[in-house]
Amino acid sequence: MIRFIDVHKSYRVDGRDVPALQPFSLEIADGDVFGIIGHSGAGKSTLLRMINLLERPSGGRVEIDGTDMTALDESALRAQRRRIGMIFQHFNLLATQTVAENVAFPMRLAGVRDASAIRTRVDQLLARVGLSEHAGKYPSQLSGGQKQRVGIARALANQPSILLCDEATSALDPQTTASVLELLAEINRELKLTVVLITHEMDVVRRICDRVAVLDAGRIVEQGAVADVFLHPQHPTTRRFVGEALPEETVSAPLPGVRLGGRILRLSFRGESTWTPVLSRVMRETGVDFNLLAGRIDRIKDLPYGQLTLAMEGAGVDTALAALRAGGIEIEEITPGRSASIEDRA
Repeated sequence: MIRFIDVHKSYRVDGRDVPALQPFSLEIADGDVFGIIGHSGAGKSTLLRMINLLERPSGGRVEIDGTDMTALDESALRAQRRRIGMIFQHFNLLATQTVAENVAFPMRLAGVRDASAIRTRVDQLLARVGLSEHAGKYPSQLSGGQKQRVGIARALANQPSILLCDEATSALDPQTTASVLELLAEINRELKLTVVLITHEMDVVRRICDRVAVLDAGRIVEQGAVADVFLHPQHPTTRRFVGEALPEETVSAPLPGVRLGGRILRLSFRGESTWTPVLSRVMRETGVDFNLLAGRIDRIKDLPYGQLTLAMEGAGVDTALAALRAGGIEIEEITPGRSASIEDRA
């Protein structure tokens, strides 16, 4: 759906070029929810806004469905932008317009003049985001979560195929964030939209995204399926983001002077293996003893996963590890006294 080909971006400041994004290539598949994560100033907003050419690249090509956006004249670019909805961090609603008028605004800009058609579409969209009873209210009468739902409805007004989310949940409390992310996932699932969102929170990526790119100082330092990046981050920046999303698990002796015996291992389960008793079966068959030191079971979007940190002892440890790997379990050796959730995943 979206391709960046050798794209880079610089700004002219005081007579010199200041790079915002180093040259990169990136593909976003049709129907995916793609996350772009980075700290403030990493370049993620610039990257997002190059999709609809609110920011023009200094070089390279941005393609949507095979169309080179950078080669379009203004008229053709306006037509392409109608295929792209955008949700903003601070809502950007028109304060003097009602909820219904805010949602109708993009349709009027696009030249729709049929009042009945506009009203029908607005009613459908407000019902989808759960705000039918608020159509006549003004933004000042709404909560933050309700304002963002109006922003989502407005972004869908012209039936786009791409939805851009510019820090869409960072101004919301955790409970409201969860409900907005659930709504975005539902929209992606039902309307088959390609969703691109930027965030500085790895937990947002974990809850909703299929794939992710990690930005650091204008460079894409890591990208891939969210499960791979989340469970096995390679770059220090990615590890810090994952560490913020997951509580740190430090493997240490339970009492001063007590030494943990055996090999300390971290097991990662995905999908069906999360719920099957493969660990107990292999331990029985190989005669290996183990102590459970830490663990969690959670989900990455729709994928269940589990992580267990164990101390394993016995002559059959290598045989047990081979059997676990054959069953699709990922295994990492952990150094006691160090974090099992960040440093030892590299």
